[in-house]
Formats: sequence, structure tokens, C-alpha cells
Amino acid sequence: MSVVTHQLRATYAFVERNANLVKRYWSWEVVWLVYSIANALSISYIGLGMEQLSGADANVDGSRLALYLIIGALVWHFLSVIFYWITELISIERWEGTIEYTLMAPIHRVTHMAGQTLFAVMYSMLFNVIILMVAAPLFDIDLSGANLFGGALMLLAGSLSFIGISITASTLPLLFPERGTQMTHVIIALMLLVSGVYYPIDVLPGLLQRLAVLSPATYVLQGVRAALLEGSATRDLWPFMWPALLMGLAAIPAGLKIFGLAERYAKRTGKLHRNG
Repeated sequence: MSVVTHQLRATYAFVERNANLVKRYWSWEVVWLVYSIANALSISYIGLGMEQLSGADANVDGSRLALYLIIGALVWHFLSVIFYWITELISIERWEGTIEYTLMAPIHRVTHMAGQTLFAVMYSMLFNVIILMVAAPLFDIDLSGANLFGGALMLLAGSLSFIGISITASTLPLLFPERGTQMTHVIIALMLLVSGVYYPIDVLPGLLQRLAVLSPATYVLQGVRAALLEGSATRDLWPFMWPALLMGLAAIPAGLKIFGLAERYAKRTGKLHRNG
């Protein structure tokens, strides 16, 4: 068996392991799915609510605002689920009691990360499809003029940068067994604040607008909204796509390097215990 075949099979093994975890805790997945649907719908209903609260003279298009919000909710859900699955790379091993065996196994860490990432992307896509199927009839969503292909490309471009950021953030549970997982919430919360998920970044104070330039989610949201709301051609999405791709190309190797350093430090200092 070649080395490449061995690594590919190991990658699939991590995908299969995570799928089995989802099946084992299926009731929690149902709870999380219901929560995700309710969260997306409640955010989207703000658009229709604003039309009613503003009155007839305000000329607020509630349907368009609701679509603006639900796109933000779906994009953010897609990216944040990827973030959480990857940052819980170490936490899952600790829960399963396999952290020592996994980190000492004769496989490349890239293989481990690839399996976790591939599952995260598929899992996130599945949840988003279900949420969209529920939301579409409720809000009478019309995407006949939307550039769905361009929107999908923007999501994939943005996922690369989020993967890199998530790999870096996954070092926190590795280095801080007691509170590392909770520390990752700070990163995702700050990105939620500055990225314009539910509002244009123009309404933010100057400092936060400057920070928004550093968030890949800012470009993904702008690109997806341009593709779906305005029907922009795929070539016109390049101004949003190239910053997200560039961040991904920089963040993934940097994240792997940082994780490698953190892993060696954790092994040297005895932080690979199973319980925090």
C-alpha cells in the first residue's frame, strides 16, 4: 500500500469516526438542528418586523431585508459550524479518551486535519440545505435571478480562510485543557461583531470597520449577497473572492505550523491527558 493511499484512508477514517459520533448522539443533533432553524428564522423575521414597525411612510422593503438577513444567517452558520468542528479537534479526542493514541499515531497531522475539515464542510452544508428548505416557503424566497454558482464559490473561498483560522484556534484546547474550548468563543464572537453578518459594516465605528478588513467573513458575506441579491456575475465577485483566497492560502500553512509547535509543546509538558 502506498503512503498516499494510507493517508487517504486515514483521512476517511476520521470522517467516518465523526459521522459515527453524530449517529451516536443523534438526539443532540436534532436539538442543534431545531435551534439552528429557529435562530435563522427569528433573525430573518426581523426584516418583516422592521417593515411593520417603520410604518407605511418609511418605504421599507421587508421581504428584501428578510432575504438580506437570512443570507447572513446561512453564511455565518456555514462558516461558524466549520470553525467549531475544527476547533473541537482536540476536545473530541479527549471526550473519546483517544487523544494520546491519535496524536501518537503514525499519520501526518495534515491527514488528521483534512478528515476533520472534510467532515465539517459536509456537515455544515447539510444543515444549511435543511435550514434553507424550511425558510424558503416561509419567506417566499425567489432566487430565480441569483447567481447560485458564484455564491457557492464565495462560500468555498471563505471556508479556506476559516479552516486556517480554526486550525490556529484549535491549539487553545490543546494548550489549556480546562478552558481552552471556551476561549475559542472569543475569536468567533469578535468575527461576528466586525464582519457585517446582520448589518452593513458601514454602520460600525471607525475602529471596528478597520478590523472588518481583517475578517474573511466580511468578503464572503459581501460576495454572497452580491451574487444572490444583485445577481452579480461570477467574474464580478473577484474583488471579494481574492482577499478570502489570499487569507486562506496564508492562514492554513500558518495554522498547521502553529498547531505543530503547540503539539510538540503539549507532548513535552504532559498536556495530553484525557481530562481537563
